[in-house]
Amino acid sequence: MAKGLVKKTFIAPLGKDNPVFVQILGICSTLAVTNKLENTVVMTLGVMFTTALSSFTISIFRKLIPARIRMMVETLIIATFVIIVDIVLKAYMPDIWKQLGPYVGLIITNCIIMGRAEAFALNNKPGLSLIDGLASGLGYAYVLLIIAFFRELLGTGTLWGVQILGSWWTNWSIMIMPPGAFFMLAIFIWVVKEVFIKEESK
Repeated sequence: MAKGLVKKTFIAPLGKDNPVFVQILGICSTLAVTNKLENTVVMTLGVMFTTALSSFTISIFRKLIPARIRMMVETLIIATFVIIVDIVLKAYMPDIWKQLGPYVGLIITNCIIMGRAEAFALNNKPGLSLIDGLASGLGYAYVLLIIAFFRELLGTGTLWGVQILGSWWTNWSIMIMPPGAFFMLAIFIWVVKEVFIKEESK
């Protein structure tokens, strides 16, 4: 595996091919879990785990999967890893599992995971697919973590449940509501595209 190809595969989803602010994928979870930083960390780790291992597994079996049932098999593989995440959370983090509720199961429908399986894992070797899946999950994770950081801080004055802002701060209730997620995501995409991506293109 060429080092240049590995580097390109890993870096692309973190920047110019980011699944959230470039491809605009995985937006549903931005609304669902980014009102608390702790929940966002757990959710993004679950997505990273699922994206990396499902891409790796699909790549291994890519030549054995009949074209007519390709997406069914991919969904089955993705669902297997999501069930593992769900069982681990229920066993070791029951409080967070209850807070996340059905959103863990909805990782199966996250278009980033299926998108990487279709666009990359079916056409590349397992090692490279694992790197692509991990990088795509990481690209998704840091965007949601930044959004969660500001939503929780501005919405409740806390981070990870610890009070950060004093009594002088008036909580912005809208930040912990779904419109707050759209608002923060829009600002994030605008800043990235206007500042970072534009500078890179120059």
